[in-house]
Amino acid sequence: MLATANIFDVAIAGAGPAGTSAAIQLAMDGARVLLVEEKRFPRPKLCGEFISPECLAHFQRLGVRDQMLSAGGTSLAQTVFYSRRGHSVDVPSEWFKSGTNALGLSRSEMDFKLLDRAKSAGVVVIEGVHAAGLIRERERVSGIRVKPAHANGGSGSNDYSAVVTIDATGRARSLARHVDKGTAALKKRERPKLVAFKVHLEKARVAAGACEIYFYRGGYGGLSGVEGGISNLCFIVSADDVRRYSSDPEIVMREVVMKNARAAQTLNAASASTPWLSVSLEGFGKRELAPADGLLTVGDAAAFIDPFTGSGMLMALESGQVAAQTVAGHLPALRSGGSFDLLTKQYRSEYATRFNSRLQVSGFLRRAAFVPGLAEAAILLCGPSARLRRKLARATRPSAKVRPTTSPS
Repeated sequence: MLATANIFDVAIAGAGPAGTSAAIQLAMDGARVLLVEEKRFPRPKLCGEFISPECLAHFQRLGVRDQMLSAGGTSLAQTVFYSRRGHSVDVPSEWFKSGTNALGLSRSEMDFKLLDRAKSAGVVVIEGVHAAGLIRERERVSGIRVKPAHANGGSGSNDYSAVVTIDATGRARSLARHVDKGTAALKKRERPKLVAFKVHLEKARVAAGACEIYFYRGGYGGLSGVEGGISNLCFIVSADDVRRYSSDPEIVMREVVMKNARAAQTLNAASASTPWLSVSLEGFGKRELAPADGLLTVGDAAAFIDPFTGSGMLMALESGQVAAQTVAGHLPALRSGGSFDLLTKQYRSEYATRFNSRLQVSGFLRRAAFVPGLAEAAILLCGPSARLRRKLARATRPSAKVRPTTSPS
């Protein structure tokens, strides 16, 4: 029998923007929420660290807008895309929200502020523990089992009961993988084709107020300012190139990324001010949203959108909102042992309405970016037409026909 302190309405694994935003929203709606996180905050995170203008409305909803804007981040008025030969097109930030710039802010700073807000909203937060497994009763997921994330963190495990469990552990899908069917063995056989790197740089020559995106053979990367006069570089390259250059990120940056003419200018005098981070990428696109009764996925655990669209942070916050407000509407019935079918059906429907089109467009743009010469041609084609650029950019964002998800009355 679990102690009362270990019983929750919702248990969430992963304190990134998707998991934490869901936790805050649910707590504001009156739910008893547990949020567990493997790392201890603040911590670095591999990310483009580009917060699109639409995210500010989510920060306002969650009660952290002022904290984010006063954190010392860089105001980003435009995103400029550079072909390998140096041709460029720009996308103004105000195309996504009139009169508002994007924000360059490190994940360590942003995530820490969100987590602090979760605690003040009443969320029970446990850091330094790994979501090791699921508790299951009669084919339903009824909570999570956690263990210390590090050897010196103690031994043993703790079980936490929950009416609904949410996997917000990113591409690792640490909870969903326990019920994913037929994918684990396949992934073990496949070698990742792409690798992502991230580092903070001093003396990078990125244009003031700009996020710069570079296309090159086998990948793309982005450079923009964050707080403290530092720039964030995040790029994706082929795994073959990583192996070719002995997995040395400095050499990969020089021999692959800096083959882009603009990247060669901005990165030539730059030096790393933080350790390099890297991760293998197994793929993009949508995953299973409800792997089992009582278990939902959000953020990158639900779908991984192409980073160069600049909509990853927005999609994380939105998916957390959709999941939280859908769960809140069904909690009364679920507490009494009701079926999960209606919850699952509504979540899948809301998610598809909001994100399916964006994921399809982003997938098309990614495939075009990886075709030699096509990115160059696309930039030359889009350059003269602001209308075409705006239409493509808006296609990676919420449709005007999609109504914001509202809290249940």
